[in-house]
Amino acid sequence: MRHTLPIAPQFYVTAPQVCPYLPDRIERKLFTSIQGDDAQILNDALSQQGFRRSQNILYRPSCNECSACLSARIDVKKFSPSKSQKKILRRNQFLSRRSNSPWATEEQYDLFQKYLRERHANGGMADMDVFEFAAMIEESSIETKVMEYYDKNILEAVCLTDVLSDGLSMVYSFFDPDKSKKSLGTFMILDHISVALDLGLPYLYLGYWVPGSQKMDYKVNFKGVEIFQNNKWRVLSENEEYKLDLHPLNTAPVSEQVSSLSLPDSTTT
Repeated sequence: MRHTLPIAPQFYVTAPQVCPYLPDRIERKLFTSIQGDDAQILNDALSQQGFRRSQNILYRPSCNECSACLSARIDVKKFSPSKSQKKILRRNQFLSRRSNSPWATEEQYDLFQKYLRERHANGGMADMDVFEFAAMIEESSIETKVMEYYDKNILEAVCLTDVLSDGLSMVYSFFDPDKSKKSLGTFMILDHISVALDLGLPYLYLGYWVPGSQKMDYKVNFKGVEIFQNNKWRVLSENEEYKLDLHPLNTAPVSEQVSSLSLPDSTTT
């Protein structure tokens, strides 16, 4: 006899810490671990509810007085490239893509370090050593690929990409900062849109968009962007203003946040 029961992971909240995106703000995250036979199912379900993966952790912002972080994705069938994006595609037409299993290499790590030195020298990853980098790439309980982009035999860009039931999720990407004229970050998004279309997957998940954070603005420059807000996905409106502050009394308790999640079923005997 079979009974269908909901997967019941344990959820926790991180201690308050300085926000990496906006000044004078404190962040907290709601998180759970993913592992075992239900990892892929749980990752799919929670990704559709604004969660992101980092190694074997799924997390979503749970800040007391801020609601700035909005999960973003592209409806790939509604996407059409702008004039500038078409130029980026032409500029990078000679790059070759290699899709590999999640395995870290020295070549990737060297490029990663160069990227951090130039773009995120004061970020949380700046001190990541080769072993921590390998863990970031290789520790995954779900279907994950490393997308490498080469100009002849020179590695120029890398993206750690999860394959979900309804799309691709760009977990983390980095590129050669000396090739800024090639707009490699934008190119990788454009290429992932193409891959998602080829695979018949409807969405490309981009991570969090933070209104007011200049380094996050590029994520909304794509036609077909949707954001996850108030527990549902909706189309991002042009020139829409977002209130970043959230009154502490409007922040739901953790138990209420968890109870509002839609968890997938697990079939047991």
